[in-house]
Amino acid sequence: MTKMPARRRPFGNKKEMTSQDPPKLIRSLTLPHAILYGLGVTIGAGIYVLVGVAAARSGMHAPLAFLIAAVVMGMTAGTFAELGTRLPVAASEAAYVQAAFHRKWLSGATGLLVVAAATISGATISVGSASYIGVFLPLPAAWIIAGVVLAMGAIACLSAVQSISFAGVMTVVEIGGLILIVAAGAFEGSSLVSRLPELWPSPGDLGAWTGVAQTSLLAVFAFIGFEHLVNISEEMKHPLRTLPWALFITLGVTALLYAAVVWIAVVAVPPAELARSPAPLALVFQRLTGLPLSILGVIAIVATVNGIIVHMIMIGRVLYGLAHQGSLPALLGKVNAGSGTPMVATLFGVGAILVLALAVPLTGLAEWTSRLTLGIFALVNLALLRIKARELSPPSSVFVVPMWVPVAGLLTASSLLLIDLFR
Repeated sequence: MTKMPARRRPFGNKKEMTSQDPPKLIRSLTLPHAILYGLGVTIGAGIYVLVGVAAARSGMHAPLAFLIAAVVMGMTAGTFAELGTRLPVAASEAAYVQAAFHRKWLSGATGLLVVAAATISGATISVGSASYIGVFLPLPAAWIIAGVVLAMGAIACLSAVQSISFAGVMTVVEIGGLILIVAAGAFEGSSLVSRLPELWPSPGDLGAWTGVAQTSLLAVFAFIGFEHLVNISEEMKHPLRTLPWALFITLGVTALLYAAVVWIAVVAVPPAELARSPAPLALVFQRLTGLPLSILGVIAIVATVNGIIVHMIMIGRVLYGLAHQGSLPALLGKVNAGSGTPMVATLFGVGAILVLALAVPLTGLAEWTSRLTLGIFALVNLALLRIKARELSPPSSVFVVPMWVPVAGLLTASSLLLIDLFR
């Protein structure tokens, strides 16, 4: 029998040729998917409790502090936008550090810091979700936690489009609760506009500006989460176009929504009264609408459950990326052929959140989420500075920011971290 010429082998059966290739993440996410994911992981239950503290520190100037915090976070968002278009991969932060410093141990440690922060945050949110659900479903807290984590874990294992679309629906509901407050405040009359001059402190009022600065430091933590967008960049159809838009739209929408909600809150309820309330946003909601607080309780459940899903999705992608970078066992880098998702890595994250939520007292651990995140921000900004410093010109196909952007991001992240550690 005559053998087939070697040059013709590539034109054989395509299915036979690719059947041995391991499945990879599917580029299926569009800009709307990315924005909904970004909003879902950024807008969280924090705004529901931060209003009272912000009012106590800054009074009528509190909304200004949230806008300043958004500008500060915008510096690091610019850094993530450039690095994310240079390296649109999972476990993005670890990839950036490796590209800058060529130290595998440092990039692996960076990725594990991201996983640790997300796991602590996911466990904390799970416990908080059980508290809200327990009001409507009188079961032991451990049962509720286990049920919620396992149910959300099953959803996180679906295809990226399915799981993020599900989270997107809940994000719409979550944001809807805040928009409901904005809409109710808008119907209260012209005081929202007539009192706008009270928003800006007088230039010589040093005490007021000090209060705004302190509140801005606090408000920064309400914006943490947008950076997780880079970890799904490997699943975006067009990451070079989608990622920068998704990052800045997420920050912009979050900033405007936060500022509007806080302004309506301090106009509708005196700041001193807000500061004394254990549930300040619920107080504002009831004062404006007269509706029962249970409505806001349902929205809070949706907000917390949504936070669990988006953290699970992100943890799975980071573990998958670390495995592909050689920092973790190859098993975590396997993609399920049916769903196109890193199911083993995602299930590992689900298990870690479940164990942490059930077995470890989380009091005080939640603060470490913010500290770890600020440390990662500083390292990522430093990585971009290192990359920019050693190249003659940036690639033409990436989103490029001026050198001062990562410098500002590094300074703000480091300063906030030092202030938090030594306060």
